[in-house]
Amino acid sequence: MLYLLDTADVDAIEKIMDCYPIAGVTTNPTIIAKRGKNVIETIKEIRNLIGDEKMLHVQTLGETAEEMVREANILRDAVKGDFYAKIPVNEQGLKTMQLLKKDGFNITATAIFTQQQALIASVAGADFVAPYVNRLDNISSSGIKVVEDIVQLIKTYGLNTKVLAASFKNVEQVHQVSLSGAHSVTINPDICGNLIYHPLTQESIIDFILDGYTYYNL
Repeated sequence: MLYLLDTADVDAIEKIMDCYPIAGVTTNPTIIAKRGKNVIETIKEIRNLIGDEKMLHVQTLGETAEEMVREANILRDAVKGDFYAKIPVNEQGLKTMQLLKKDGFNITATAIFTQQQALIASVAGADFVAPYVNRLDNISSSGIKVVEDIVQLIKTYGLNTKVLAASFKNVEQVHQVSLSGAHSVTINPDICGNLIYHPLTQESIIDFILDGYTYYNL
């Protein structure tokens, strides 16, 4: 399992990466807009913080394949390192994925809500497919079931694509996705902190300190 942060908040990224085994960062235009800075400036800050070896997934904004290819090249040139172009799964997006793959791009297919979207994006060359779990749950669908099906389809057809589950509201959703066999998740900083919290853990730590203080004069 790979854990990524779904944020452009550099302070939060720095704080979490100090303790957690984070494999990279994902962003999208909405996340960039919340940061309130130009996309190039923002992703350069993130790259400088996480280093070249960690994944950085950045989404294009264009509506045509030509626009998305142009933007993907600009974004990759700006940050170098382990870069993934995030491309939405529509007709122009599928065209873009195939064009970018020929140019050696790493690709993350995003805005996925169905199993077939994920499968066809995988065939088009996507390295990761990103199904939106909570947004599916919000429309009375099962985000977890969609992820499970995608994982199975990838296994059935022997594809190299990995599932990068996204859009989480709580820890339980992350846990259920983990059980589904998803390869990775991208989560916001608040959920990341809640993944390991349990009051009994804190209580146990305090008890250990009180019991062992006298005997641990190291």
